[in-house]
Amino acid sequence: MSITHPSGFRAAGVPIGLKSTGARDLALVVNDGPHHDSASVFTANRCKANPVLWSEQVVRDGTVRAIVLNSGGANCYTGAEGFQTTHAVAERVADVLDIGALDVVVCSTGLIGLRNDRDTLLAGVDTAYAALSGDGGADASRAIMTTDTVAKQVLVEREGWSVGGMAKGAGMLAPQLATMLVVLTTDAVVPAADLDRALRAATRVSFDRLDSDGCMSTNDTVSVMASGASGVTPDVADFTAALTEACTDLARQLLADAEGADHEIAITTRNAASEDDAVEVGRSVARSNLFKAAVFGNDPNWGRVLASIGTTQAAFDPADLDVAINDVWVCRNSGNGEDPATIDLTPRQVTVTIDLKAGDQQATVWTNDLTHAYVHENSAYSS
Repeated sequence: MSITHPSGFRAAGVPIGLKSTGARDLALVVNDGPHHDSASVFTANRCKANPVLWSEQVVRDGTVRAIVLNSGGANCYTGAEGFQTTHAVAERVADVLDIGALDVVVCSTGLIGLRNDRDTLLAGVDTAYAALSGDGGADASRAIMTTDTVAKQVLVEREGWSVGGMAKGAGMLAPQLATMLVVLTTDAVVPAADLDRALRAATRVSFDRLDSDGCMSTNDTVSVMASGASGVTPDVADFTAALTEACTDLARQLLADAEGADHEIAITTRNAASEDDAVEVGRSVARSNLFKAAVFGNDPNWGRVLASIGTTQAAFDPADLDVAINDVWVCRNSGNGEDPATIDLTPRQVTVTIDLKAGDQQATVWTNDLTHAYVHENSAYSS
C-alpha cells in the first residue's frame, strides 16, 4: 500500500542528518515511465517557500520524472541562498538519474527560516539514489514526517491500474491546501492535461475541505505522476473518482493525526443556495475556537454553531436554521430542539449537520477540536 505499488515507480527514504533524532529525513520518488505526465497544485499562501517557487516552474510543461522531499527544514525565507540550494538539489537528482533538472519537483517541510545544509542534502540525494527500490514507498512516507505521529499512505486499485499515495501533515491544516506534502502515483495512461483537471477536482473536495486550525502553510504541494506502465487508459471520470478517493483517504488520515486532537469533526451544510455557500458556512464553524473548545469539553453548544453561521455571506434566514450534533437535532427553527443532554461526545468521531433551508446544495468540511495538547505542541515546536 504505497506510492511504489503502481508499476513504473521506485522510491527511497533515508536518514541524512537534517533531523537531530537521526530519523529518515529525505525521500526520493522516481517515475521510470514509459510516460512522465504530471500535475501539481500548491499553497495559495502568497508567502511561498523556495521549493514551491522552484517547482511551480518545473510543472508548467506537465512533465515530472522525479520528486525529492526533505523534512527537518522548510527552506522558506532563507533568501537567495535557499533558492540556490533548492536548485542545486534538483540538479543533483537530475545528474544521478540522467534527466533534466526542470523535470524534478523539490519539496521541503519543517521550520520556516531554517537553512538546510546544502552539502548534507546533496550527499543525501546520492544516498537516496542508491537506496531506490520498488519496495521503497514505506520508507519514503516515513522520511517526510515532521510532527506526524504515523506515516500516511493510500492505495486505490482498479481493473488493471492503481493509484498510490503518501502524505505528511499534522498541523497548520487549512486550505488551500492543508499544510501537506503529498505525492500520488498511477500506472494508468493519463495525459498531463487530464491529470491536471482530475487533481484539481480531487483536491477541491478533499484537501481543500480540511480545516484543522485555520492556518495556511508556505510549503504545501500535492503532485501526481502517471507512468502509463499498465498500458491501460481509463475513462477520465473513472480516473478522477479513483484519485478523489485516494486524496480523501489521505485527507482523513491527516485529520486523524492532527496535533493533540481528541475529536474529528465532520461539518455538513445542506440545503444551501450554492456549494460555495455550504463550504463557507462549514469553514466558519470549523474555524470557531469557541465551538472547537466546546467539543473538546464534550459540550454540544449549538449556539456557537449559529453564531459562526451568522458571520458568513451565505443565503439563509437567521430565524429558520436547524442544527444537529451526532444526529440529534438540538436546534430547530433557530431555537431549542431535542435535549442536548442526550448527545454523547466522548467518541472521537463527531458530526455536525446544518440545514440552511435555502437551496439544494451541500458540502462537508472536516476539522478537529481545540485541545490543551494542541497548544502545548505548537508552543514548543521550535525547540
